[in-house]
Amino acid sequence: MSFISTGVEYGLHCLLYLTRSPAAVQEASVRDLAELQGIPNEYLAKLFTKLAKADLVVATEGIRGGFRLARPAERITVHDVVVAIDGDKPLFDCREIRGRCAVFEDAPPGWATRGVCSIHSVMQIAEKAMRAELKQHTLADLAQRTIDKAPANYGVQVVQWLTDRAANRRGDKDEPAPAPAKTRKRA
Repeated sequence: MSFISTGVEYGLHCLLYLTRSPAAVQEASVRDLAELQGIPNEYLAKLFTKLAKADLVVATEGIRGGFRLARPAERITVHDVVVAIDGDKPLFDCREIRGRCAVFEDAPPGWATRGVCSIHSVMQIAEKAMRAELKQHTLADLAQRTIDKAPANYGVQVVQWLTDRAANRRGDKDEPAPAPAKTRKRA
C-alpha cells in the first residue's frame, strides 16, 4: 500500500525542471513537462493545479505560458509538495480494534481502550519522523543530486529540448536558445 501517491513522484520530477539549475529552465508548459517525463498531460495539469493552489508554482501568461516556481527552489521542501498533492492527511488511520476482542463480549474493560493505542502511538512517531525528514530536503537539493549524478551534457540537452518546444509554440524556430542556467548571470 502506498501512502505517498504517484502524483507526488510525477510532480517532484517535473518541478526539478523548473529549478533554474543547469538541467532546468525558469518556466515550462505542462504539456512539455508531461511529454518530457512520459506522463499523461491531463493528469499532470491536475497536479499543477494543486501545486498552484498551494502557492508552489505560478502560471505564466501568453503563447509561451506555462508554470514557474512561486519561490526559489531552496525554499520549497519535498514535504511542501507532498502536502500540496496528497493533502495533509495522516498516514495511519487507527480503527480502534483493540476494544473489539471477542473475549470482551461487546463490553471491553477500561484497560483495553485506555489512552492512545500503542500501535497508533508507534505510527504517529514514525509519521512525525518521516515528515521531519521530508522537510529537510528541498527542490534545490534534489536538483543538485540529479546534476551530480547525470553526465555533463544532460542539463544542456534538457534546457535545449524545453527551449525548442517553447520556441515552436511561439513560432520563432530560428531564435537561439538561451544559455543554460549555469552560465547565466543572475540579477
